[in-house]
Amino acid sequence: MKDILIVGSVALDDLETPAGKRDACLGGSATYFSASASLFAPIKLVGVVGTDFPPEHIEALSKRDIDLTGLEQVEGETFRWGGRYGADLGDPVTLRTDLNVFERFDPKIPEGHRRAPLVFLGNIHPSLQLKVIDQLEGNELIGADTMNLWIDTTREALLELLKRVDLLVINQLEARMLSGEDNVYLAAEQIQEMGPKYLIIKRGAYGALLFHPEGLYSAPAYPLKRVIDPTGAGDTFASGFMGHLAKHGDLSFKGMKRAVLSGTVMASFACEGFGLERPLSLTFEEVEARLSALRAMVDLG
Repeated sequence: MKDILIVGSVALDDLETPAGKRDACLGGSATYFSASASLFAPIKLVGVVGTDFPPEHIEALSKRDIDLTGLEQVEGETFRWGGRYGADLGDPVTLRTDLNVFERFDPKIPEGHRRAPLVFLGNIHPSLQLKVIDQLEGNELIGADTMNLWIDTTREALLELLKRVDLLVINQLEARMLSGEDNVYLAAEQIQEMGPKYLIIKRGAYGALLFHPEGLYSAPAYPLKRVIDPTGAGDTFASGFMGHLAKHGDLSFKGMKRAVLSGTVMASFACEGFGLERPLSLTFEEVEARLSALRAMVDLG
């Protein structure tokens, strides 16, 4: 089993969906990733929170196998995001984005974290992701996430980042924006030429595509009868993928195909409650049961 280093945001989210409303939920890319991936492997989290960050959230994360040595607490308020989802549960309307202490986030990787075999860079400014990479040593695989804002406004830094990561995990719209190609398969070719050996393009309810030097793998989404809150589903997908690789140590094409299914399953759990309600209450037995059900759905016998 290998350790995973995750660097990203830790936030408090105000969420509104057709299922209800919740204020000050534990959120952020690093938090969603850590809570879910900790079911698979030891996690080292690097992020920043303010003095207003509730102690019960620290306790909830500590109960998982999450090393919080790299979580700074500084004077000020924690990053706060608010969003409202419509009936189709597509992209939310952003109601607030208060960066607060996250605006001054300067990731410092503790000495004991720098050689983590697996690294995932959550959705933060590409210049910060590059700064993290500059502090790393001898890692087996470095993965990253990004978003349309960075593609639009910091393309040069993002292109530099892509030369230095092994894996990129993005959604279909971001792939089209980054590549300039409408066809997702042509988009993938363009993006892999930018640097990352492995590429995952998330397609929401239509599953995910893994582009690997040895081939293409298309995985379905896990069918849910009801979605409560899709916030963090992308981060939990990445956590399941990376967590599976860390647990089994298999970076082959076959191993990554299995890891995509684990990512799909973890994303489905995240949608079943507000914020981190489901990921923090999950057991690995529940994950294995759903993973077995998904494998049965795609098994041709």
